[in-house]
Amino acid sequence: MHNRWMVSLGWAGLLLALADGVAARDKGVPDLSGTYDIATVTPLQRPQELGDTLTLSDEQAQAVAARVAAAKEAGLERSDPNREAPPAGGDGSAGAAGNVGGYNSFWIDNGDTAIRINGEYRTSIIVDPKNGRYPAMTPTAQQKMARFFAQFRQNTGEAWWLGQQGPGPYDDPEGLTLSDRCLLGFGSSAGPPTLPVLYNNLKRIVQTENYVMILNEMVHDARIIRLNSEHADPSVRKWLGDSIGWWEGDTLVVDSVGFNEDFWLDRRGLPHTERLHTIERFTRTDKNTIDYKITVDDPGAYTAPFDGGFNLRYNENQELFEYVCQQANYAHELMVGGESRVISRSSQIVP
Repeated sequence: MHNRWMVSLGWAGLLLALADGVAARDKGVPDLSGTYDIATVTPLQRPQELGDTLTLSDEQAQAVAARVAAAKEAGLERSDPNREAPPAGGDGSAGAAGNVGGYNSFWIDNGDTAIRINGEYRTSIIVDPKNGRYPAMTPTAQQKMARFFAQFRQNTGEAWWLGQQGPGPYDDPEGLTLSDRCLLGFGSSAGPPTLPVLYNNLKRIVQTENYVMILNEMVHDARIIRLNSEHADPSVRKWLGDSIGWWEGDTLVVDSVGFNEDFWLDRRGLPHTERLHTIERFTRTDKNTIDYKITVDDPGAYTAPFDGGFNLRYNENQELFEYVCQQANYAHELMVGGESRVISRSSQIVP
């Protein structure tokens, strides 16, 4: 379980940076500093049945909002304490692990309506290709996905990995996913590209003369963007890449390279390679809105670049809270400890 403690961030360095934000305004460029919400029910990829349809009518958007509200209301209903256990593997309906149990609506904060850009409701965050979906993956990306998802199988109570060569999925903490280890926001919530997720969709932007910092509420990732700078040595690889930025009129352009391959572009397991290159554009369209556009180019993983975007909505009444993941990671001890107990009871030898 992931909890969000109600403890306000009070870092002295953050306050100093906020004070230094005056320097940005003195340079004649927009000051992007503030707290923003990116929650939306608009999917990253467009449902295939919508084809090239980019927008929803007002009536369609209202119907989407009504369905979302009804589903969340249903998710708040009390469970029957006398209900039977779910079938093995879950009942197949939507929900955690086949709906065997997980977050109810109380924990979900993914917005209540579709994103609206230039007065139009969007059917997907991706807008190019025209079908609003990822371009075809290269064989390299397909193989990476296959290797990753091969780790996850139905729990039959047997340690299936004991019969294979090499380490098993729970041999040591380093073998677990970055999200299991609470080291990085799930999917690419921190960015780039920064994407909406199931909850904790707040961003805190702090802008100074030489830097822009984007603090992510989910797993408290912080991106540091160096303004008017050069990229680090290409041999330096980071989870969030190496980001540099500059102003083109009223738009902050952020160029990021130098990624490693250990994270995923999307929480559903969207792969990339070290050739990943992203360009983000932040444009304040009014005092309460930043227009965010992203271009993702990775010829090692995709046959073409893809573009998308949404709005960051300013909210002066919101504050980021400390995000505490897995209660000091006790779950790691249980997973790795469970592996040890399985091996100790087995007559098989792990290579």
